Amino acid sequence: MPLTKTEIEKFRKKLLELKAQFSQIVHNVNQEVKTSDDSKGYSQHQADEGTDDFYRNVSLQVSDEEYKIIRQIDRALEKIDENTYGICDISEEEIPLPRLEAIPYATMTVKSQEMLEKGLFS
Repeated sequence: MPLTKTEIEKFRKKLLELKAQFSQIVHNVNQEVKTSDDSKGYSQHQADEGTDDFYRNVSLQVSDEEYKIIRQIDRALEKIDENTYGICDISEEEIPLPRLEAIPYATMTVKSQEMLEKGLFS
């Protein structure tokens, strides 16, 4: 059963809130990484520098994951504008409402997502 206009607007609002939250996280991580680079001094012990580099790499990986989610949110918002929100990008089947409630930026059914992750789609 297709989503109602009220449901779609509820999801649009939720997606915009999520996008703002994830954008803030990415911004904070990027600022943190830049700040730690600026404060790095020559007197630090090598082990301390290694630890700092490790944490910076972890922060950048976290930031990258959030950025991927932002791209998925943008795609979901595009789908709302295209009147295809709630329809799988691959199979064109309806995405179950519980999936959308759990992951509002889902653009595929679980089955299609699994097949994509297994490399069964090009």
